[in-house]
Amino acid sequence: MADINSNLQQDIVPVADPLLGSAPSVSGYLASLAMTAAATVVAIGVDSGVAVPNVSLVFVVPVIIAGVAFGLGPSLSSAVLGALAYNFFLTEPRYSLAVDDPANIWAIGLLFLVGLIVSSIAFTSRRRATDAARLTTQATVLQGYSRDVVAATNAKAIASITSQALGELFHVPAVVMLMTEGDVASFNSVGGLEPQEAEFEAARLSLEMGTVARAGIYPTLASRFDFWPVATAGGQSAVIGLAFDPDERPSAPDMPVDVVGSLLALALYRQHVQVGHDAHPAR
Repeated sequence: MADINSNLQQDIVPVADPLLGSAPSVSGYLASLAMTAAATVVAIGVDSGVAVPNVSLVFVVPVIIAGVAFGLGPSLSSAVLGALAYNFFLTEPRYSLAVDDPANIWAIGLLFLVGLIVSSIAFTSRRRATDAARLTTQATVLQGYSRDVVAATNAKAIASITSQALGELFHVPAVVMLMTEGDVASFNSVGGLEPQEAEFEAARLSLEMGTVARAGIYPTLASRFDFWPVATAGGQSAVIGLAFDPDERPSAPDMPVDVVGSLLALALYRQHVQVGHDAHPAR
């Protein structure tokens, strides 16, 4: 179990904002700069050797590649850098940002506008591909979880399997607390963040109220976990906890958590019925 938890902790990555995509790294901006520099060399070579109309379109290529590979920020950087490079190296007067011919002003502005449009389209395509990949991963994790949790032989195994599945779904520290008569009977966590007394109190409150207890919001100000109550028809209840980064909280975590919670409730109830049957076998 320790090895599994250690591996999961290493795999934890920040959750991306769905409106902005994954946060681009410095390498993405450096790559966009390098591609724009390469496009500049190509454009200067073509312009000096052959009279090619619309040589400025060479600068659109880095915008597309950056948008697909690195996200909106590097793509916009390529658009701005491309427009500046075209102005500096390929319009009169050369090697200056000044523009003598009004037609070149329109050409530079049009290049920049095309860059903005292309970067937006490339980013949207990338985001859709990322969303589709995430949904596929979630479906795979949930399918495996439903299979494993049904095969679990006791409540602690059910909690362990559930916490691991939650960690794989959201890539954040996760905890599953088993509750008996409103108190925490046991818990299993992954991701290297152990719940403290404030989290135990928030979990009890979530189960008692039957509502989600958000981290850092009254009355659970000290809690680092969001908690979802999981009530069962009989026997042991549970609470699911996820420790999201406040600045990178996903917009809609409730749906996959509800799916996991429903499967968890069924597994706990099944275990409760099985224990009762074993304790009172038919005569």
